[in-house]
Amino acid sequence: MQRITSRQNAIVARYREASRGGAGQPLLLDGTHLVSEAVAAGIHLQHVLVAADALDTPEISQLLAGAGPLVEVAAATSGVMDAVSPVRSSSPIVALGSRQSQTRSPFEGASPLVVVACDVQDPGNLGAIIRVAEAAGASGVIVAGISADPFGWKALRGSMGSALRMPIATVPSVDAAVDDARVHHAQVVATVPRDGTALHESNLTRPTALLIGGEGPGLPAHVIHGADVRVSIPMELQVESLNAAVAAAVLLYEAYRQRNVAAPAGAEDQAAPRRPAAARPYRPASA
Repeated sequence: MQRITSRQNAIVARYREASRGGAGQPLLLDGTHLVSEAVAAGIHLQHVLVAADALDTPEISQLLAGAGPLVEVAAATSGVMDAVSPVRSSSPIVALGSRQSQTRSPFEGASPLVVVACDVQDPGNLGAIIRVAEAAGASGVIVAGISADPFGWKALRGSMGSALRMPIATVPSVDAAVDDARVHHAQVVATVPRDGTALHESNLTRPTALLIGGEGPGLPAHVIHGADVRVSIPMELQVESLNAAVAAAVLLYEAYRQRNVAAPAGAEDQAAPRRPAAARPYRPASA
């Protein structure tokens, strides 16, 4: 097994480059939990770097055994681990994983519930949205506009591995995400801070694309105006808005309640979503 003692090593440079993200970069998987989730999800590990003093611990030994004999593993000094791990207190294991092409549509299932993250630029918020989407039984996530990379290291840590399992598509704009929803006959639900249908009075049991606006500006006005339904979370007047990930959690668990406990009152009276005559076909983006 190779032992790395210098921060100038070429392998260290690979990890640092991956931490900056961008097209063509591998996944940077930091920490025991995330590496374990990647192995369980069938992610191909290009390289694994382990702190030398952690190599013989039962947790790391079991994880390396699960990764398979063909994975390249190197041991590193604490100084090198500090250089490759992007978190403040370095992890005992860091790995590089291959990005996989997305082949599953977020709109799979009889009554899909898709979260559309619109211009969510904070990677921690985006990761948390993906995590709660999986927890609440959503069928997938669409990352739209100038949102963070859902597979960047901060978003991956925020998702706690959910991003490695959930169908996630990226589209260039929220308008493209709305088009995708309409092609799949899903109602477009825009979340607004005030004056929308009260959340508990909405119908989230039908095929739904739930639009979550980014930090600060929220959803664009034309998207709100063109939505089939506008929904608001009840809040005290002195509170302007909720964090994007918190709002997503509240909305998704109301959808979970409706879909698993009882249908909302008046569900049959809500209008069907608009379906334009011509809309571009949905093509899952490459992860």
